[in-house]
Amino acid sequence: MPMVDIDWLAEHVKLPADLSYEQLAKDLVRVGLEEEMIHTTTIVGPIVVGYVVSAEPEEQKNGKTINWCKVDVGDEYNDKDEDGQPQPRGIVCGAPNMAAGEKVVVTLPGAVLPGDFKIEPRKTYGHISDGMCASERELGLSEEHNGILLLRNYGFTKEQYDALKPGDDVMHLLHLDNPILEINITPDRGYAFSYRGVAREYHNSTGAKFTDPVLELNRELPKPEPAMADGPKEHRSEVSIEIEDSNPIHDVVGCDRYYARIIRGYDASQSHTPHVIRRRLVRAGMRSLSLPVDVTNYVMMDLGQPLHAYDLDKISMPIVVRRAIQGESLVTLDGKRRELNPEDLLITDSPEGNRASRILGLAGVMGGQYGEVTEDTKNILIESAHFDPITIARSARRHKLPSEASRRFERGVDTMLQPAAAQMAVDMLVHYGQGEASSAFTDVDSTKAPKPIHFKAREVARLAGLNCDLNEISSRLQDIGCRLGGGGNGEFLVAPPTWRPDLTEACDLVEEIARLVGYDKIPVKVPSAPVLGKSGLTPQQLRRRWVADTLAEYGLVETLSYPFVGEEDFKAFSVDAQKIEPVSVELQNPLAGDRPYLRRELLMTLALTAQRNIRRGMHNVSVYELGSVFLWDPKAPAIPALPGGVRPSDDQLKALDAGLPQQPLHVAGILTGDAEHSGWLGESRSVDWTDAVEIVHRISDRIGAHLTLHQPQPADVESSWHPGRTAQVVLPDGSVVGTVGEFHPHVNEALDFPEHTAAFELNLTDLLDAVDSKPVQAKPISTFPPVRQDLAFTVPKTVTADQLTDCIRKSAGSDLESVELFDVYTGDQVEEQEKSLAFSVTFRSAEKTLTSQDSEQIRKHIVDAAKDLGAVLRA
Repeated sequence: MPMVDIDWLAEHVKLPADLSYEQLAKDLVRVGLEEEMIHTTTIVGPIVVGYVVSAEPEEQKNGKTINWCKVDVGDEYNDKDEDGQPQPRGIVCGAPNMAAGEKVVVTLPGAVLPGDFKIEPRKTYGHISDGMCASERELGLSEEHNGILLLRNYGFTKEQYDALKPGDDVMHLLHLDNPILEINITPDRGYAFSYRGVAREYHNSTGAKFTDPVLELNRELPKPEPAMADGPKEHRSEVSIEIEDSNPIHDVVGCDRYYARIIRGYDASQSHTPHVIRRRLVRAGMRSLSLPVDVTNYVMMDLGQPLHAYDLDKISMPIVVRRAIQGESLVTLDGKRRELNPEDLLITDSPEGNRASRILGLAGVMGGQYGEVTEDTKNILIESAHFDPITIARSARRHKLPSEASRRFERGVDTMLQPAAAQMAVDMLVHYGQGEASSAFTDVDSTKAPKPIHFKAREVARLAGLNCDLNEISSRLQDIGCRLGGGGNGEFLVAPPTWRPDLTEACDLVEEIARLVGYDKIPVKVPSAPVLGKSGLTPQQLRRRWVADTLAEYGLVETLSYPFVGEEDFKAFSVDAQKIEPVSVELQNPLAGDRPYLRRELLMTLALTAQRNIRRGMHNVSVYELGSVFLWDPKAPAIPALPGGVRPSDDQLKALDAGLPQQPLHVAGILTGDAEHSGWLGESRSVDWTDAVEIVHRISDRIGAHLTLHQPQPADVESSWHPGRTAQVVLPDGSVVGTVGEFHPHVNEALDFPEHTAAFELNLTDLLDAVDSKPVQAKPISTFPPVRQDLAFTVPKTVTADQLTDCIRKSAGSDLESVELFDVYTGDQVEEQEKSLAFSVTFRSAEKTLTSQDSEQIRKHIVDAAKDLGAVLRA
């Protein structure tokens, strides 16, 4: 995001002398430019100008040559001899560009550089080095570290350089002690990626006087020949530009304006970037490279128009702006070869008469390695163009090349700014580069003026609730650069400024007025919400909350995970990717390339949350999630393309629903670590399948679902579950609504889970649909005494406790109050293929006190019915 330097901003808008960066941030946030951060320096002085009195090279045993230097750092910081007279400090320096007579930056003992690098006297190479001569990288100015920073080459004029004295404060000289404000720009405010745009917004916020630099630059522009003044919007000089777009995106030409200027007689040896430009670029986060490159970057930061400088003598006319051809490639300035796409827009020239055959750069993104300005360049071509935002955005993302230029083009650049920006660059190159500007120019312009907006002033009150008079509304619109016509009956014809491509509708203008007046001025009115018909939560919403409450009460923590899965997740859960991918919803533009599918079960994504917590040192992880899964049917009909602007018919909506994947609501949980902790009450117990089963039973009891468990044969268990410790969760009608148990050891190993990690997943949509939502009818409480008995049966091992419990309930009749399993036994006292199940049963009649004969009769019914399951009552 862009940096805002008060020193630079003050060139375009009048600022208070005592303006702080904190106050600047407050002023800008009022108009929507949010503060990202105020960057303050981590550097601590003393850091001063030093004059190298002598530099004696000394060869070392390791083959390295160092310089033993005597550096004058001013009377305040110099050493003292026996008589108290100041003497230059001794400093060891290994930089190859160190030489006597240079003025350098000296960090003295007590200074702290970026990275908490503290400067102290230290013995090295047989000397006591009493300070350090710093490079740009060591000062945090750039990545340059080929030598120390020589102030002679840092853009100072001869007078400024001569005025530098040993001991002068470098912190202030290079603005190392100044903070800088970073602001956050929304995608529709591309004009604020420039000091011109930020200054305008500061004016809108505070009323400070704003001076648009473009107005003066436009007055300096060379004029077209008289014969061309009334002709088409095109002017050509010795630079020939042709635009051909064979593959426009959305029928929008990729380049609708190309403006070119020429500077001749440029002398690189006598041209250096001035200190103020270098300093401002460095503070903005850009490297200082050479005067032409620095000038184009400076103009871009100042006005918001990206420029490109070419070596004119290397370019063969005509320059052609065209789309790439499949199979073409380009080596960009960063040294990487890019395979081009037919949507990419290119700048090309025509060597040896072969039109548009050589690629110079990826338009609006990054240049190529041919045609760049070098130390041998004599004549410079300045390119100032306007490119289609969608074209540039796609190219930048396709090639992973976000550049300062692409950030501006993809948000929209002023279509009238190109001549002024080129003029500013020409002025600077003439002034600092001793070049001569050609009065000729080339301007190929097919831009269109923004469409006027019919605006009714009363829309401000209707949409924003602000009561603004006509004068305030017109003043606010003119402040943002709009031109107004009409005004009678409160209606205007508004021409948006060319730097605001986001203003296309009347509601956009209302939003701008609300932003400038102040969102805090919008009155707060709570609309009345009359209750019509049913209110509150639906039965399903209520039961969904019951489920969440039950899990939280059991100690599980609710989480939310992204619903994206991929081959790595399929592999971890031992799922055959070739079987699951055809029935999974695949995203065309996934957030992560390795997870292009939407989940079919919650556990796959919930497992990543549990895994992340375990890897961060948490041993006991119990988490759950309620969320949708996405079940794609390959045989589903195609999703119809519905027209916009009209409500679809019922048949169209049905066809749309038929083509969409099913999206049932699921709940899933994972439990790891200890279920019970060790202490004075007993030893710890690790989580196992019984804990997950208990959770499912609690959910069932809470919502009244009467769920049962069915354990399938090991061969029928899904590959991600333990074959002997897994059960299906079944509704009373036999429908399977989930799975509960332990993960397969292979899954635990793949996810770094502990042994016996337990889990469950339920289809809440099917489960809640099956639950009776009618109010529960409470039964009268019997006042007669209960009869309690214990019954122990030997049964075949194939008979489940649930089957026998159901048998007892049905055979005991209405006098059965409760039945609970309290013991399961296998051992010497029962046959090898049998087990013992012991139940505690309670009988109570609502009409009388049960006699011993009554209870014995009920007991007999239970024993007789149990025989059908092969159960025998133990003595």
